[in-house]
Amino acid sequence: MYDLAIIGSGPAGASAAVYAARGRMKTVVLDKAPGAGALAITHKIANYPGVNEELTGLELVDRIRRQAKGFGATFVRTSVLSANLKDEIKELKTPEGTIKAKSVFIAVGARGNNKKIKGEEEFTGRGVSYCSTCDGAFFQDRIVGVAGDNEEALMEAIALSKFAKQVYFFIPTKRLQGEADIRAVEPISNIEVLWQHRVREVVGTDKFEGVLVQKPDGEQVTYELDGVFFYMAGNKPNTEFLGDEVKRDADGYIEVDDFLRTNLEGVFAGGDARRTPVKQAVVAAADGAIVAMGADAYVNKRNKLIPQYS
Repeated sequence: MYDLAIIGSGPAGASAAVYAARGRMKTVVLDKAPGAGALAITHKIANYPGVNEELTGLELVDRIRRQAKGFGATFVRTSVLSANLKDEIKELKTPEGTIKAKSVFIAVGARGNNKKIKGEEEFTGRGVSYCSTCDGAFFQDRIVGVAGDNEEALMEAIALSKFAKQVYFFIPTKRLQGEADIRAVEPISNIEVLWQHRVREVVGTDKFEGVLVQKPDGEQVTYELDGVFFYMAGNKPNTEFLGDEVKRDADGYIEVDDFLRTNLEGVFAGGDARRTPVKQAVVAAADGAIVAMGADAYVNKRNKLIPQYS
């Protein structure tokens, strides 16, 4: 029986483990692929507070995991197949058996459903990225592509235009989804909008070289790029395993309050499993801290959260 079971060991889950274990909660962290999260595949981090040196995302998250283990948290590599979260004692079913806990933190991230194209996996972190805020500065005065048809893709193309010399905005459809307005890029001279251009393949031998794109007439051409950023509809949180256990929006993001509590008592969600203002490691880590203290208050039946000042 655990006090807190955390699903996902990225910056949100690992940071929650640090705070929970240090607060003497019996904590377990479950993750099927610790090296495959959005932070873990980021090839360079240069803006994490307190970390002066540049390091990879995997190195950063491993530091947080080691810190959590030092305080007594247990990390298990496994998949959560289904969950029973409505009862007082929560149950997480894995291939090895059932984990029981008094509280649960869902920190699964948002890359689980992304449909990969040829070459994408091979060059992820080496030319393929999913976060302009994370990697945009590394493409100063370079040529990049953005692939997507949603508001996130639009905003990321604008963000990248502040760094890159040229941004090719590959939109696979005739119009953007939702309320995204393409007119936002019209004043930006270094963004070229390419409607009905679908990225079919990431091209490269030993290093990233560009992308193969299918034009509206079916012709396929190669764009030589220094990097490409994907924001396709598949980039949604990997929350399907929850079924109807917790309340989610149309895109699968878990709905939470200011304390990151879901509609179920003792169940929290954070990081990219919820709609965050920006996708950043430091934001996810903050979510983890809030959840750990909230879980501590819930498990120990306290009315207030107790901050860890020392």
